[in-house]
Amino acid sequence: MQRELTKGDLLDEKGRLIEKGWARSEMRRYSRAAIGAPWYRIKEWDYYCMLAGPYGLSCVVADNGYMGLLGVTWLDFEKPKATEESIVTPFPRGRMKLPESADAGDIVQHHPKIGMAFRHEPGGRRLSIDCPDFGKGRGLKAELFLEQPPMDRMVIATPFANAPRAFYYNQKINCMPVSGSVSVGGEKFPFEPSSAFGVLDWGRGVWTYDNVWYWGSASGLADGKPFGFNIGYGFGDTSAATENMIFFEGRAHKFDEVTFHIPPGTFDGAPWSFTSNDGRFEMRFDPIIDRHSAVDLKLIRSIQHQVFGRFSGTAVLDDGRRIEVKELLGFAEEVRNRW
Repeated sequence: MQRELTKGDLLDEKGRLIEKGWARSEMRRYSRAAIGAPWYRIKEWDYYCMLAGPYGLSCVVADNGYMGLLGVTWLDFEKPKATEESIVTPFPRGRMKLPESADAGDIVQHHPKIGMAFRHEPGGRRLSIDCPDFGKGRGLKAELFLEQPPMDRMVIATPFANAPRAFYYNQKINCMPVSGSVSVGGEKFPFEPSSAFGVLDWGRGVWTYDNVWYWGSASGLADGKPFGFNIGYGFGDTSAATENMIFFEGRAHKFDEVTFHIPPGTFDGAPWSFTSNDGRFEMRFDPIIDRHSAVDLKLIRSIQHQVFGRFSGTAVLDDGRRIEVKELLGFAEEVRNRW
């Protein structure tokens, strides 16, 4: 079953999901005040990833209750290498004031080591980043505009089994053309909207303690037209809807289930493959960079493998048209959290 959401509030008076399912736009209204769980279970983040062929940039602002996170990663696919800088702050408890809508409200965070601003502008979003200590003092500055023409997105409201006040409300906006530049160590790297595309991962929710999830995303061109996809599972109980979606020329094409086939013993030493139960998504993935991080404090643990690489295969639209995908730059990840 793939149940489509209707309009209305996300949570009832007890902090439970009113409706579970998926949508092509922000149908349900999220309110942090309506949550019925303790502050340390609330997780909120905005994550952007912009890829431009030989290089890319990702950045995140997250308020996870007992810890806040500001992070930026520069990706060099020719070396290949990922360089990161991140700041963790204790017990923000909602003070980072992440917006309650993906379509309104700006994020501005100031820290001596990282300054970030995610702002809405007519026609899209502007990201401004200043990280003076990045890369052992080389420094990073970014000024990027993500164009957001009228187009579908992936929206899903997901419950968790045996946890009535837990939920995940997520939006993924793919295929946003990117213009601007990033300066790393004084060297300027341009982002051109004909070849650079971004995705927003907007997440709000109350999570259970122990989770394993899989997520993949890519945005670019196929047959010379905007094309992308969002795939994944492990984000709660997806019996009402999965988050698997293909985007082509601004329209979403929903499909059912996908399986990540990760080669045993390695994340970046051999190709991955992806299959779907309805035959609409069949891909090979050739890894380039494994952006790996591991934090194990026993009570809190996060083991992440976000692998960047190129997808090749076929995607089938709602009308049966087959889109041939050739070396489309994107990423796929496995994340294991106790948080």
